[in-house]
Amino acid sequence: RDPAPPRQGVRRRHTPMLRNAANRLVAGTPWARRLSAPRSTGAATTAALSSTPIERPSTEVPDKARVVVVGGGIIGCSVAYHLAKLGWSDIVLLERDGLTSGTTWHAAGLMVTFGSLSETSTELRKYTKELYTNLEAETGQSTGFKPCGFIELATNKDYLEEYRRTSAFNRTMGVDVQEISASEVKDLFPLCKTDDVLAGFHVPTDGRVNPVDSAMALAKGARMHGARVIENVTVTGVTKDPSGRKVTGVNTTTTREDGSVATAHVEAEYVVNCAGMWARQFGEMAGVNVPNQAAEHYYLVTDAMDGVDPNWPVVEDPSSHTYIRPEGAGLLVGLFEPDAAAWNVGSIPHDFSFGEIEPDWERMAPFLETAMNRVPETLNVGMKTFFCGPESFTPDLAPIVGEAPELDNYFVAAGLNSIGILTGGGIGRLVANWIMTGKPDMDVTGMNIDRLHKYQANHDYRAARVVESLGNVYKCHYPHYPMRTARGCKQTPLYSRLAAKNAMFRDVSGWECADWFAPEGTTPEVGELSWGKHAWFDIWKAEHEACRNGAALIDMSFMSKFRVQGADAGALLNWLSTANVDPVGEKDVITYTQWCNEDGKLEADLTVTKLGDNDFMVVATDTMHRHVEAWMNRHIRGSKSDGRFDNVTVTDVSGAYAQLNVQGPRSREIMQQVTSEDMSDEAYPFRTAREIDIGFGRVICTRITYVGELGYELFIPTEQAVHVYDRLAEFTEGPDAPLAHVGLKALGSLRLEKGYRDYGHDMDNTDTLIQCGLGFTCDFEKPNGFLGQESVQAEKAAGVKQLPKRLCSVLVKDTEAMLYHGEIVYRDGKVVGDVRAGSYGHTLGGSIGLTMIEPQKSSDEHVPITKAYIKDGTWEVDVAGVRYPAEVSLTPMFDPKNAKIKA
Repeated sequence: RDPAPPRQGVRRRHTPMLRNAANRLVAGTPWARRLSAPRSTGAATTAALSSTPIERPSTEVPDKARVVVVGGGIIGCSVAYHLAKLGWSDIVLLERDGLTSGTTWHAAGLMVTFGSLSETSTELRKYTKELYTNLEAETGQSTGFKPCGFIELATNKDYLEEYRRTSAFNRTMGVDVQEISASEVKDLFPLCKTDDVLAGFHVPTDGRVNPVDSAMALAKGARMHGARVIENVTVTGVTKDPSGRKVTGVNTTTTREDGSVATAHVEAEYVVNCAGMWARQFGEMAGVNVPNQAAEHYYLVTDAMDGVDPNWPVVEDPSSHTYIRPEGAGLLVGLFEPDAAAWNVGSIPHDFSFGEIEPDWERMAPFLETAMNRVPETLNVGMKTFFCGPESFTPDLAPIVGEAPELDNYFVAAGLNSIGILTGGGIGRLVANWIMTGKPDMDVTGMNIDRLHKYQANHDYRAARVVESLGNVYKCHYPHYPMRTARGCKQTPLYSRLAAKNAMFRDVSGWECADWFAPEGTTPEVGELSWGKHAWFDIWKAEHEACRNGAALIDMSFMSKFRVQGADAGALLNWLSTANVDPVGEKDVITYTQWCNEDGKLEADLTVTKLGDNDFMVVATDTMHRHVEAWMNRHIRGSKSDGRFDNVTVTDVSGAYAQLNVQGPRSREIMQQVTSEDMSDEAYPFRTAREIDIGFGRVICTRITYVGELGYELFIPTEQAVHVYDRLAEFTEGPDAPLAHVGLKALGSLRLEKGYRDYGHDMDNTDTLIQCGLGFTCDFEKPNGFLGQESVQAEKAAGVKQLPKRLCSVLVKDTEAMLYHGEIVYRDGKVVGDVRAGSYGHTLGGSIGLTMIEPQKSSDEHVPITKAYIKDGTWEVDVAGVRYPAEVSLTPMFDPKNAKIKA
């Protein structure tokens, strides 16, 4: 174990049962013999773990391949299989030891489609289950898939609400999940203790697979389609072109039977990092950031138990930190404890193959006892093994997938957070298609590798965060849960000032940002989490109303900011932007725009400020920081053949400027008192952007809004941020103060009342600009057009009646209903969409959200989404199994004519 001490769980003395169980963990058990038996190669061990004979892979390393896949676990085998099956036969998979030797071989093998409010994750699971069902017919190699069923237990009201929300969403995605009673759970799994079970959520066709067999079936299928799968080859480095920004191949070593080492170079167009828990270390070889981290993961296998039926379903009980399923004639009791332990934070050993970790009995005893109490009979039988092996986790519990922003044609598929088996087929297909077509065909905004930052790979960050990441797997996934570990990574220049104002901070892409402000004399605390209204609901309401009725002071320094300069800067940004962001003869103007790909689908939602003829500032949301930066740099590099963007530099200035927003009907009144600039509507109209004075400071002041009010966004050099803040904060003092400190919770509710979009939350890379109602950002007449213009124009010309989906506002006025994400929208009793982002609209008097209306969810015929379609329907929203009346609108429900913005 890494010398850095892991965070420990609650310490207790062992119970007699656990001490005796530990004593029964002897080397003579078949499982232990399998782990400790001498072996000549990893391949032999893999074969021993598989339930069927395996045809061994090839052994020669070629000098050239179209794609080199590095890593022979379930993900690498899946990527190679899909690339080959989809038609690219020149594929090579290289594995340093034997296939599955990292973490795949000891996976528990759950195959579960229930449980996610992500459309992408659910589709990945569904596809994977179907693939495991059919692979044997294609390859002759069984995956061991057993559709024995799956049950999620809800043992308190909060889990019950979460699973009712999730099951409604999953059913619309084609997952046959049904809520069942405690007695029905007992009928399906007779040894399960159910006296505290409120409900079970049952998917009869889910179940389990054999992880090794599944990987071998994929590897065999890859070979059948022309790929080469080669074991015992270590990739020692990645080679690049002279620019250092594009991959050209890999260097390898192979140890011969006589002990000598052979080196080789494989020329390749693409390299795919599927190195699992080694992905971070392998990425570092090429300068690619992959901040995943291994942690200890445990499961117990009992001796044979009377009455166990191998056809019983998998039972998952998050409140007991456990999943339980039959294993042979006994049971497997798996654990996701709330306080985990990192493993080898410094470096994963290169030679760790088919290995296990010495269990930490003292730390795990209380968690294991809680888990086994779900099936009390497990406390009375012997133990075949208590297994501890590593699994890798990411900072936000989402996979790391996609093309590395640092290196063209270098893809990553890693960090699967213990769901590699149940999503492996889908991840492989997604990545293969992405490589072959140049773009993903699913929403990847939440899993794209470019969402992650380099500091997240720091030793201390990974050591702290992985404890919470693994621990959160089975915790109730409350919508307002604040991450508690690895905090304080980035503080805005105003952090101390806002802390003195009682700010409740939350982690926003590593930034410490004020979510809301506690009253003077109190301590800001999140308090008890729930799915309903929290103790700070009235504070949130007051801040929301302060912005609508007076003015709000909001620290948004977390926003991503880039200075784009050079003779070709305007040409680059105008090509990427749907709007004309480089108007001839004009400057000092800010423009809201979209960036699209060739298909007219969205890549970014941002503003571009023209500060001078060759000087621009691009501002995007925090989650798209590296995506926006990489998008610009890739197009600069891609223009080298024609030279049209040769003279452009992109500089990340996110930390160089603080951003303070002054928003609300009294914002002009306040601004006019702190600057000598004429802030009248005539002198400073909407979209104006100028450098102005505030006190002793110079700031870039743009007249624009994200809350639907008259307002200004101030970009302040970091060294002057506190001074400018202090000058503005004077207007927050006193009983009739016109200005109030407002946090991000109110920002979210304000923007949703106005129907403002947020890329990566309520719209994504599978949506077109027209479907999202953003056609007004397009300038089809500007010189040289924009990227994706042909596709956008074609969709616009076809008319809105031909659109398969449209983004709309939805309002539920029943004050008990809370919209967050994933709630199902009904029209005339039929499912037509789900809420992509939700909040509480304090001005509108109910929960407000954005929903993508898609009539084809319930109809095989095309149904035009017109104003009449919206007006004539009876609308409802399902919130945790209860349908509430709703209103839906194609236009913003607050100030639809923009009168307040342009006042």
